[in-house]
Amino acid sequence: MRPTGKDVARRAGVSPKTVSNVLTGVVSVTPRTRARVEQAMQELNYVPNHSARSLRNGRSGLIGLALPDLSTPYSADLAHHIVEAAHERGWGVQIEETGHDPQREVELMSQARTNIIDGLILNPVVLDESAVKVGVALPPVVLLGEVNQHLTDRVWVDGVTAASDMTKLLAAKGARRIAVLGATGERRSATAITRTEGYRAGLAELGFPRDTALEIVCDDWTPRGSAEALAAYLDQHDLPDAIFCFTDSLAIGALNALSSKGIRVPDDVMVAGFDDIDDGEFANPPLTTVSFDRREVAERALDMLARRIANRDRTPETVTVDYRIIERASTHDRISRKN
Repeated sequence: MRPTGKDVARRAGVSPKTVSNVLTGVVSVTPRTRARVEQAMQELNYVPNHSARSLRNGRSGLIGLALPDLSTPYSADLAHHIVEAAHERGWGVQIEETGHDPQREVELMSQARTNIIDGLILNPVVLDESAVKVGVALPPVVLLGEVNQHLTDRVWVDGVTAASDMTKLLAAKGARRIAVLGATGERRSATAITRTEGYRAGLAELGFPRDTALEIVCDDWTPRGSAEALAAYLDQHDLPDAIFCFTDSLAIGALNALSSKGIRVPDDVMVAGFDDIDDGEFANPPLTTVSFDRREVAERALDMLARRIANRDRTPETVTVDYRIIERASTHDRISRKN
């Protein structure tokens, strides 16, 4: 006879409700209790009947994860952590790529409303074009990133303060003409707007004049797009002292463009990134970057989504994940090299 949840509860020495909580992830369970329940499931070869559970409680046991571009190292790493943390809560994950297309977000919202998925973790690019906006009845959804809104829950890293701190770090290393790569052009990305704001705030705090010619526009946030944008820029402008790229992928493209022109990093120009992807650590030279714990982002987002599924009328909250700047060889101290 096929084992049931009650059999698992009896073997683990817990209540059937605790087994259900382990499976759904909606109510938190201590790691010790979760381990006992999972061991009992394994010993009994227990396979949850998601269809029956869905009929009983109106839930599918699946959540959606929607990211703009699944081909980037950052997205791959973030998706990995979300999937792993979701599985520990008994959730399956349906992964989608929005491709910066609000219509795809709308379709995912519809799935959540019809209980095909129980909730959605969404990384919108621009709020004004997103499916998340005033006047729209929202399913359980948690936003990731720098789109600032008060309609639903959000997990983010403070890109304004982080960009300001990076700008001041480059200045402390001797840079005076500090450029940014990834400034917004046709697509008004919330991330680009936020990090540009932080960059400008850092310049103001330093007493440096703002020069719009140092804000290098790049709408294609890939190494190729970055390399092409920087190469075109350098054909028309003097080399800055430092280039702060709004992602590590942009910074890797910048390293390629600079190397192609015979420009040395960091001897001729310093380069820094944001996100701390593995490729940045192993670039030549390794990238100075803004680092944060993507596992924590995943855990916080899933905790908030569970609470939102359990109570859709909760007051929206925002969780800010800490960051730190990791200094590597791409930003050797220019002052010390002059002495």
